[in-house]
Amino acid sequence: MSDIKIIQEHNLSLDEARQAARKVAAQMELDYEMTTTWEGDLLKFERSGVSGSLALLDNQAQLEIKLGFMLKGFASKIEEQVSKNMRKVFAGEA
Repeated sequence: MSDIKIIQEHNLSLDEARQAARKVAAQMELDYEMTTTWEGDLLKFERSGVSGSLALLDNQAQLEIKLGFMLKGFASKIEEQVSKNMRKVFAGEA
């Protein structure tokens, strides 16, 4: 079961959504030392204390994050920041 689940609507083509998700994955690898892998249109990511996936669908990106015990207390703050980033990447909001 996920601790954070975010569904972001978008108007991108599937190719554009993949490109956006690739940028997100590259940034996650740099900023948070995450390991990312692709399985079709599903991006899986993990590092100590965090794991999850980003599924790309027509007009929608679905993010699920599972937090380790030490990060559960920060779930609302993490969700707020991730939601903001998802809107920026997939809906073009600043």
